[in-house]
Amino acid sequence: MNTTPLIFPSFSVPNGNDCQRLFHGRGHCYEGLEHVCIDWYSPVVLITLYSEVEESWLTTMIDKIKSEIVDCSSIQVQYRYKRAAPVEVLWGQSIGKLVVQEHLQKYHINLSDNQNHGLFLDMANGRDWVIKHSQNKRVLNLFAYTCAFSVCAIAGGAEYVMNLDMAKSALSQGRENHKLNGHELSRIKYAGVDLFKSWGKLRREQAFDLLICDPPSFQKGSVNIERDYKKIIKRIPEFMAAGSDLLLCLNSPDLDQSFIQNQVKEFCPHCVFVSQIDNPSIYEEIEQGKGLKVLHFRYEPG
Repeated sequence: MNTTPLIFPSFSVPNGNDCQRLFHGRGHCYEGLEHVCIDWYSPVVLITLYSEVEESWLTTMIDKIKSEIVDCSSIQVQYRYKRAAPVEVLWGQSIGKLVVQEHLQKYHINLSDNQNHGLFLDMANGRDWVIKHSQNKRVLNLFAYTCAFSVCAIAGGAEYVMNLDMAKSALSQGRENHKLNGHELSRIKYAGVDLFKSWGKLRREQAFDLLICDPPSFQKGSVNIERDYKKIIKRIPEFMAAGSDLLLCLNSPDLDQSFIQNQVKEFCPHCVFVSQIDNPSIYEEIEQGKGLKVLHFRYEPG
């Protein structure tokens, strides 16, 4: 078999209990380690592998992690190159479900059942931005997944949040995330619908002051963001208030930030670019524009 050379990452030691990435090989800045990421979900260290490695590599990594991260109680590996991306406990406790924290907010995490675990760590700065910019606002959270942005909006003093996602199971976990943080549930709404068939539902709502749009790049039968982003952008005037803030996100490695900027310029020119929110520094990319893009616009109709 084709195996990875025995090269080992120098990973960060967790800075407190906040969940965080410790090593990011997917940015291609570390030759020979492009297939490796390491995350901290206290007290679990999760190694994610995108291609096969030698058993001796994993054995050495277990020893390195145990010696350098004293608060670690479990070391697990997710094999993303295998069907269904299974997770295996390499050492310590078998912890499948746990509660983690980030920016003082708490989230349910499931390491055992899904390819994605309930919180995308590269969006940490975006969530922090939402906490700081939600005071007294009506927030629309599109492609809400497990409602982490919604948790942050309510934590930041939002008046109301509407979460929309086709995956009702993800929204159910989002509801549990809000309960976990002791939030007033009457200020939060969940809509398990297809956005592209539900524009009328949004128009019936009072205009929103903050839009968060973090779509998947591609979901078979539902979303192809290169084709579909314009469908969202051109409808912004239908459900956003004048002067509202827009957080437009893009995860595709094949499209850079200019894609969003050009789409906005063409389909909703009254949206003014304000700034790009940087990713956490550990998400270094050898080629700019390959990683997560988070852009802040303001809707300013004439």
